[in-house]
Amino acid sequence: MEKRLRQQIDFILEADKLKQVIRRNWLTDDSRRENTAEHSWHSILAAMLLFEYADNREELDLLHIIRMITIHDLVEIEAGDTFMFDREANRNKFNRENQAAKKLFTMLPYKQGKEYYELWLEFEKEETPNAIFAAAVDKIMPVLLNTYSNGTSWREAGISGERVFETLHAIEKGPAKIGELLSELVEKAREKGNLA
Repeated sequence: MEKRLRQQIDFILEADKLKQVIRRNWLTDDSRRENTAEHSWHSILAAMLLFEYADNREELDLLHIIRMITIHDLVEIEAGDTFMFDREANRNKFNRENQAAKKLFTMLPYKQGKEYYELWLEFEKEETPNAIFAAAVDKIMPVLLNTYSNGTSWREAGISGERVFETLHAIEKGPAKIGELLSELVEKAREKGNLA
């Protein structure tokens, strides 16, 4: 097998480990916690479906958004999943994940690894229109699951609606419809008793 293909196959096999990274969120049927690979797939699907609500669709590139969402959580293979409401763990999250990204993406052929690292960094910075949209979709997914399940991860951590809005304020930079959805979901979660 040629070197380039061997590197790519090794990377694909390494990515399989994402299925073992367990997140705090439960599936909507409350049968178990989701893994990060499932979260990534679900976020990609949501991005495709919610793309029509982007206020600035003419500025956006859906394939670019999908590529960012596809790779941005791969760093959790090394860094683990960080619960968005864990203030202490979030203090050094970027540094931990950046080190993981550098380690992971250097497995690929140089130019491809550099491209993937730059996609990861673009997503993390949330400055470009594509990254803002991708991040808004990614951030709404745990809210969706916690609203339509029994909200176990929120209940365990004593998360309030105010804390959800405070933590996810970046969603306001994204599509207005996703911001409205956040408000609707928090209200529904309150009604269900899923929030403190």
